[in-house]
Amino acid sequence: MRNRVEAIAALKAAAAGEPILIVGGGINGIGLFRDLSLQNVPALLVDKADFASGTSAAPSRLIHGGLRYLETGEFALVRESVIERNHLLGNAHHLVKPLPVWVPAFNWFGGVLSAGLRFLKLKKTPGAKGILVIKLGLVFFDRFGRANNTMPGHRIVSRGELRRRMPSLSPRVSAVAEYYDARLVHPERLALELIKDGERDCPASAAVPYMALAGSDGETVVLRDELSHEEIRLRPRLVVNCTGAWADEANRQLGIEGRLIGGTRGSHLVMRRPDISRQLADGMLYFETRDFRACLVYALDADHILLGTTDIRATDPDCATCSEEEIDYLFDVLEQVMPGSAAKREEIVFAYAGIRPLPYSGEATTGAISRDHFLREFEPDGTRRFPVATLVGGKWTTYRACAEQIADSVLSRLGLSRRHSTLDAPIGGAANFPNDAAGRQEIARMLATRYALDETVAAALVRRYGSQAEDVAKRVAADGGESIDETGLYRAGEIRWIVAQERVTHLADIVLRRTLMPFENAVTQASLERMAQIAGEALGWDAARRQQEISATAATLEGRYRVRIAPGTPAAALPNAS
Repeated sequence: MRNRVEAIAALKAAAAGEPILIVGGGINGIGLFRDLSLQNVPALLVDKADFASGTSAAPSRLIHGGLRYLETGEFALVRESVIERNHLLGNAHHLVKPLPVWVPAFNWFGGVLSAGLRFLKLKKTPGAKGILVIKLGLVFFDRFGRANNTMPGHRIVSRGELRRRMPSLSPRVSAVAEYYDARLVHPERLALELIKDGERDCPASAAVPYMALAGSDGETVVLRDELSHEEIRLRPRLVVNCTGAWADEANRQLGIEGRLIGGTRGSHLVMRRPDISRQLADGMLYFETRDFRACLVYALDADHILLGTTDIRATDPDCATCSEEEIDYLFDVLEQVMPGSAAKREEIVFAYAGIRPLPYSGEATTGAISRDHFLREFEPDGTRRFPVATLVGGKWTTYRACAEQIADSVLSRLGLSRRHSTLDAPIGGAANFPNDAAGRQEIARMLATRYALDETVAAALVRRYGSQAEDVAKRVAADGGESIDETGLYRAGEIRWIVAQERVTHLADIVLRRTLMPFENAVTQASLERMAQIAGEALGWDAARRQQEISATAATLEGRYRVRIAPGTPAAALPNAS
């Protein structure tokens, strides 16, 4: 992957013509960038921050079929979601994993009338749902995904199995239905791999982080480098606004007034709860709360769980943080489904929030707002010579279908036909990578032997990078296998590879998006200092810049994400330091 300086040079070269400009480096803008590259249509992708650093970095980390959308009659959205989920299980199997989901119900027959009224659009507020309503929804859910499904259908869990596997589940639960969805282990990595694939297949395309949309005079669009403050002017043939929760702001920069977005904030907590993680094992609880919202909890690893989510109206995506009231709410809903859980704030290791880019709506109930997406097109007028297409909505599960629909609109404007589909295109590390545990273990053993690595290190690289693991292993071995601190979760050579190959601009890019350190409770002061040293050597940071990066990253982690940074032991002081 080109470094950022090279990407900016490619952007400037393209700016001499009339490029397609995609504003917004979240998953939907990235998906469009990838699709156009397969059609050999060069495009420029810019974001005012890092790739996938806004709403795309704050999901429930699921690729889900949208079971609850059935209640509001959004059958087309559910069908699309299930089909896209099934394809991602194949196209990105290194990062998208099957996930058994348990749906507890507190009665057998409740909610039949309420669900029917909501389905008929005669009622907007949700109500309690018994197991009969849930099972009926799952029948449709299974049917939608039958054509390309690779996972079991739904079932009703026996009471004996229920109490044996999850003894802490509320005794008020009458029955539990089980179905399968999917977990997205590392969303930000999947987004980055799509960019890599796009630039590989269409070298004239370029994606640049920390490149803001600064304005437009009707003829040209002004981009501003957020590092150097240099301004770059270009005359786009078309601008596609994929900025999500920032869409109205970006439209105003392009001379378009009006409100399209009415976002809601969703917050999640990563907590150190090995007792709950042990019961959840490899599954997820997807449960209804007293206020008839849907919440979830699942294990990230043997010690940590992910608990979410809230759904609160919010308008400022730049200030999306998990509030004290949301923490109280999430603790309360966990207590509802697992009485005696007694969650405490000191158990939180990471808290994050994002603004869903939902369409502006006067609905009193946020859950009644559609989660579907649409494209709003603005043709040239007396003051603006180029068309603008603005995406409203969009989510991780359906990003590929959404991008395909936008790309088809772009191709139509250009008078071109689609050459290739992304429906079955492997993504990044999924290419030429086995989709079975035995095959992956064999690769890990091979890497351990070939590069003299500990097998646990090799297995971690395979798990994180798929078919790209050998490239990382070479770099780790060249550095002597040195860890960045005493946790041993990340190696210096791995961080060097990330900095060299993944368009890192700031230290926070590594910590929050190129790795999963906050989710693993693995951030230490020693690791921040070592990573800043590694990044500084590659990117030309002097001592002052390194300290600035460390301080800024630590302040963000502690202030915005509630991360407690332990001192840690510097790598040089470890017994096996080389």
